[in-house]
Amino acid sequence: MISKSYLRLKPITLMRATTRSISSYDDVPSKVVLNKDFMKDEQGNYLVTLLKGHGIGPEISRSVKQIFQAAGVPITWEEHEVYSRAMNKEGDLLSSETINSIRRNKVALKGPFMTPIGKGFRSLNVTLRKKLQLYANVRPCRTIKGIDNIYDNVDLVTIRENTEGEYMGLEHRVVPGVSESIKIISRRACLKIARYAFEYAIRNNRKRIIGVHKAGVMKKGDGLFLECLREINEEYPTIQYSEKQVDTMCMKLAMNPQDCDMMVMPNLYGDIVSDLCAGLIGGLGLTASGNIGAEAAVFEAVHGTAPDIAGKNLANPTALLLSGCMMLDHMELYDHGNTIRNAIYNTIEERDNLTRDLKGAGSTTLFTEAVIKRIENKTDPEAKEYSFAESKDTKIDEAPQ
Repeated sequence: MISKSYLRLKPITLMRATTRSISSYDDVPSKVVLNKDFMKDEQGNYLVTLLKGHGIGPEISRSVKQIFQAAGVPITWEEHEVYSRAMNKEGDLLSSETINSIRRNKVALKGPFMTPIGKGFRSLNVTLRKKLQLYANVRPCRTIKGIDNIYDNVDLVTIRENTEGEYMGLEHRVVPGVSESIKIISRRACLKIARYAFEYAIRNNRKRIIGVHKAGVMKKGDGLFLECLREINEEYPTIQYSEKQVDTMCMKLAMNPQDCDMMVMPNLYGDIVSDLCAGLIGGLGLTASGNIGAEAAVFEAVHGTAPDIAGKNLANPTALLLSGCMMLDHMELYDHGNTIRNAIYNTIEERDNLTRDLKGAGSTTLFTEAVIKRIENKTDPEAKEYSFAESKDTKIDEAPQ
């Protein structure tokens, strides 16, 4: 029989440990602050940390490097390995040198990671988000012509709170047969992600934001999330704000995704809904992603390591390329990002050497060469020019030096 006193005491102990780890509920910045004091080398090129990852990671990273070079992007890559076995007794797979490189350069691009299965190993993605305080996950999903999908007019963005909720890892086995997981929602984190979402909407000419929640059941946690969204919304009268329960939101996305502009939501819902949105445009192989913090940002391919095709020159580099373009926007290298995106979109629309996952007969190398050809011939009158909304007139402030 389970002791009632045991069930009462264990959560209290966990909660005390949790609240000590959260800095201050009232220490909320009144504006989004991003440190964009990026490092440069002696030639004036920006230093960017590159984590090639596992499986197909090295192949698609090579493609990115070649295409960025062809586009004349002023970047010097600082490459770091991601290990498959623990580096230290804490079970970390990322060395302190890697973390320090990202902190120093303030920006990184990473391929897919594979965390070993078993006790003692921390998720590499969770480790990065926690150590670098990457509080906002941003996933734009946009229909790409040339991809055979049910929908042909998807253009939406999911913004996910990246540090709290169910993914804080606060769970334990109470007694045999009973486990407990704790969902943490703090006012500080909610206000930060809310303000980031509204600022993102302003910068990217987005008109509507939906707050996604389950406050009908989780009245305190998700209720606090909605309170913070409503509070921040008052400062942005030009943005149309509404709310939807997460299950209703999924139904709406499946039926009429073209009606959605932007969504902001807590951690777990964001993890699920963002993958649903990727499916609307053809899958994770076409989806860019960025993790943003005040002092660093990490852009990534969110698909898997695909060990079955690793080393076979079959991998599709599009997701990592588009994530790299997001990174260039973050670094305010807009022209370079748009040049590469236009080349990618034209290559896919013309179905030139697409990889097998896109129902093509090409290879990683052939697709890369096709994109480079369009970059080098960007004055081609037959090439289509796509428009991208990122504005140079940003309202986000740089961190004080």
